[in-house]
Amino acid sequence: MNILVVEDDLNIADLVAIHLRDLPAEVTVKNQGWQGLDEALSGKYGFLVLDLTLPGLSGLEICRQLRQRQQYIPILMLTARSEEQDKITGLEMGADDYLTKPFSPGELLARVKSILRRTQRESRQMEHQLQRIERGGLCMDLELRTVQKGAARIELTVKEFELLQLFMQNPGRPYSRSEILDEIWGEQFEGLEHTVNSHINRLRAKIEHDLAHPEFILTAWGLGYKFNDAL
Repeated sequence: MNILVVEDDLNIADLVAIHLRDLPAEVTVKNQGWQGLDEALSGKYGFLVLDLTLPGLSGLEICRQLRQRQQYIPILMLTARSEEQDKITGLEMGADDYLTKPFSPGELLARVKSILRRTQRESRQMEHQLQRIERGGLCMDLELRTVQKGAARIELTVKEFELLQLFMQNPGRPYSRSEILDEIWGEQFEGLEHTVNSHINRLRAKIEHDLAHPEFILTAWGLGYKFNDAL
C-alpha cells in the first residue's frame, strides 16, 4: 500500500513515516499544503495522514477538495489538543478519523488499521450491492447472471438478461427501439426494430404476472419502453 503523509513538523512526519512502514507500506512525505494536495490528487495513494495546520493550504481545505472528487481516499487527520472545533469540522468535511498530538506509535497504527478495515468492509459491501439490482420483488445478480422473482428462478437468454439489466439500472428512463438496438445489439447490428418488440414480449412473458397490464416493463407511448420507476 502507498500512504501519503502531509505534515509540516519534520520530526513528527519522520516518526509517522517510520512506523507506517511497519504495516508494511510505501510512505511518501510532503511538508507543504499545496504539495500535499497535488500529490493526493495523483491517485497513487490508498491512505492519507493529514495534518490540520499546514503552510500554504490547510488540512481542512485539502480534505474538502479531496472529498469533492469521485476517487475516495481514507483520511486520518492529525490535530492539536486546542483544535477541538476543527476536529469536528474535519470529520464533517469527510475525514475518517482524527488523532490528537502527541500520540503513541501504537495508537497511530491502531487508528490506521481500524480505518482500513472499515473502508475495506464498506468497499466489499458496495461491490456486492452493485452486483445486485432489486426492484419490485425482481432481483438480478449481475455476477452470477441470475434473475429471481420472489423465490422463483427465472431463466433468461443472454439478450433477455441484457435487456432487463438495461431497464433495471435505468428505471423511468424511456428507450426508443433504435436506442435499445444500439445498446444491446450494437451500432453495427442491421436488424429491424421488431427484433426489440419480439424480445420485449418474450421477456415480459417470463417476468410479468399479467401481460395485459405489465408491472415491470412499461410501454412509453410514442417512444419505446421503460422500467417502472414506481417500484
